[in-house]
Amino acid sequence: MRIDKFLANQNIGSRSQVKQYIKKGMISVNGTVCKSPEQKIDENTDLISYNGTIIGYQKHHYYMLNKPAGCVSATNDNLHTTVLDLLKDSVPVKSLFPVGRLDIDTEGLLLITDDGELSHNLLSPSRHVAKTYFARINGLVTKEHIKAFKDGLDIGDDKPTKPGTLVIKSANPDTSTSEILLTITEGRYHQVKRSFEVLGMKVTYLKRLSMGSLALDEALAPGEFRELTETELQALTRK
Repeated sequence: MRIDKFLANQNIGSRSQVKQYIKKGMISVNGTVCKSPEQKIDENTDLISYNGTIIGYQKHHYYMLNKPAGCVSATNDNLHTTVLDLLKDSVPVKSLFPVGRLDIDTEGLLLITDDGELSHNLLSPSRHVAKTYFARINGLVTKEHIKAFKDGLDIGDDKPTKPGTLVIKSANPDTSTSEILLTITEGRYHQVKRSFEVLGMKVTYLKRLSMGSLALDEALAPGEFRELTETELQALTRK
């Protein structure tokens, strides 16, 4: 692999920035200062350093984003801020993409990566990866609704939804509002909102808390992100 491609892949900088680092003598290979961005290296055995710090090879990158309302789960958009716009000032985003989608007004956990295989595994309907949401509801959610979600709901698609687990956190008769947790194993279009609509209620706030083994780090404010820990990644990729 070319040294400039390797360093760009490891988020050291863009190709043009890496060329400047090489020109300034900031990059070395096995202790020898690199002279050319075209120099070939073995990313598995050579010791590459930037400003004296050894750069380990990382094939893929994984970021946990606390998606805020008002931005879209897309790589580019002519009208709205995208989730990649939130990362681009800190990391190279050329090969990154969001795993699945959250509506523009939905907040919470979104995985950003360049690992297509992991994305496929998490989104494949056959995998039944569980996703948990917190929602505020206009309407009183009752035990009958818990059963309705468990049985599956007809939301206008070819077949009812798969069983979901509904937990009522609070229900206020005075304001006719509720707060709930809902765990589902599908990713149908507007599934949570449509499910409550067929029950005569409306979702006023929606936030994804988890996807599979990955739980949102509540220390992340809306719009903030961080790399996954090794423990989180291993749990997410465990077969």
